[in-house]
Amino acid sequence: MPGRCWWRPCEEEVAEAALKAGGNVTLTDPDLPSGSDRVHAALEAFDPAGRYDVAVNLQGDMPTMRAEDVAKAVAALRDGADIATLVSLSTDTSERDNPNVVKAVRAADGRCLYFTRAAAPHGDGPIERHVGIYVYRREALARFVAAPPSPLEQREKLEQLRALEMGMIIRADVIEDFPKGVDSPPDLDAARALLAKR
Repeated sequence: MPGRCWWRPCEEEVAEAALKAGGNVTLTDPDLPSGSDRVHAALEAFDPAGRYDVAVNLQGDMPTMRAEDVAKAVAALRDGADIATLVSLSTDTSERDNPNVVKAVRAADGRCLYFTRAAAPHGDGPIERHVGIYVYRREALARFVAAPPSPLEQREKLEQLRALEMGMIIRADVIEDFPKGVDSPPDLDAARALLAKR
């Protein structure tokens, strides 16, 4: 999957690491507009016969995501959901007001009602931080990437809002530990330290 290292493109290094670990690799066009478009392109290239009906988008910059949390995201694709994801609770007030922390607003049954960069929901209680993993039904992914960006998606800069505006069902389950993303050299050091303890 295309991505950017802090100073240069790093697709080849990611591909080499995945191959070394025994994975299959499909590099996609770096000009595709979103992660969902890249997952769709990779799935079509890897499985043109349509043998697989579910795709997981786990970003390479989240190396601390635990295998059991990936399994929990896949299990959340139930009860008619088109897309599944994860959330993690937080009572940190600095995260509530941070637009870089995406908040999910869910119904009691786990259906996602909205995603926002604003502080939500209003009132006392924890926020639910969105964890950047998506599990798609293949047919839903194809419908999603065929649709143009939606007004709320463009305003919030959150592509999952396109799915909600299309009437798709997104379901999210809760995990305890928020996986640390790697966006800088200090983040990488922190992720290495965490992984060394596992």
